[in-house]
Amino acid sequence: MSLHAHLAELSEKHKLLDRRIEEEMSRPGSNDVEITRLKLEKLKLKDEISRLSTKRSH
Repeated sequence: MSLHAHLAELSEKHKLLDRRIEEEMSRPGSNDVEITRLKLEKLKLKDEISRLSTKRSH
């Protein structure tokens, strides 16, 4: 898989996590533990995207 394709896949996963977080937060009685887990996963993806983007530009 090319770096560009991998970055695109990670970006899509990041967007999906964002939607899942919004959905969970909008539900009555939302699960704070699940929201925190999703946010951490989203942050890890963002860090990976940033790391790979920096690598790509060098």
